[in-house]
Amino acid sequence: MEIFVRAAEARSLSAAARRLGVSKSAISKHISQIEHELGVCLLHRTTRSVTLTEIGDAFFARCRDMLKAAEEAESVAMHFQAAPRGMLRVHAPVDFGVHHLTPALPRLLAAYPELKVDLTLDDDPTGLAEEGFDVAIVIEDEPSGGLAARRLAPIGRSVCASPDYLRRAGVPRAPRELAVHDCLVFAPHGELRPWCFEEAGVEVRVPVDGRVRLSNQNAIRQAALAGLGIALLPTYLVGADLARGALEAVLTDCATSPLAIWAVYLRNRHLSPKVRAFIDFLLDHFHHGDAAAAAMATPGARVGLAPAQAIL
Repeated sequence: MEIFVRAAEARSLSAAARRLGVSKSAISKHISQIEHELGVCLLHRTTRSVTLTEIGDAFFARCRDMLKAAEEAESVAMHFQAAPRGMLRVHAPVDFGVHHLTPALPRLLAAYPELKVDLTLDDDPTGLAEEGFDVAIVIEDEPSGGLAARRLAPIGRSVCASPDYLRRAGVPRAPRELAVHDCLVFAPHGELRPWCFEEAGVEVRVPVDGRVRLSNQNAIRQAALAGLGIALLPTYLVGADLARGALEAVLTDCATSPLAIWAVYLRNRHLSPKVRAFIDFLLDHFHHGDAAAAAMATPGARVGLAPAQAIL
């Protein structure tokens, strides 16, 4: 269609060939093919020029509109590739999103004025392609296969309880002693998982249970503050509580199983500027931003991670 439009505009097959960088015979061949497929004559050809037939004139007008629309679409796509803009759909866990992503939005949006953010906070896993998300934030040791992933920062975790609970029930000195304590169990789908530690270079898996099971980590924090048991929580939730003494860290010599925060996204040859900018922003935010500095300044908040490693 573009060949036909350019030939009609130039009123010459030779001129169209020079404009498109192809031979005159190639131009003639393509136009003849269109005419054959449509079963109509589009151009009157002479040795010096070409003119549109009545049908050709109507066909030319619509083809020209289509080419203009295609050029505009290409321009829009190139515009979107040039800088982060448009709607960015993000999926993240509830507590992490509330404590870290939402406070970071003002700085993100100030840095990229043409960017919009649709942030869904949900603890259930999501299908990026099926649900239309551009990127998901997950907290795992390693993200599942099939997706591209970028490690953003390690996650510090603390085994902790209120001073009142520890006075009543005693302070556990080894991971196995947790079996006789009221542990506040995170069970979002009713599944009990052991707490994993590293003791003298050996992995120790401790079955834990208690009188309270909860499906939300912030609710577990509240239960721990109320003296209902021992919790295993990320320090981005309890760092301030540990710093002010509302909670006390225990088993600080035993490293918990490592976790990290990851950005995962669909594998694609061309990572969109908005996703790339979002990931780069989070890397900077977690490693150099105020949230990271505040977390790193929290004394005794991390288990099994050196201060320089435990960003959150």
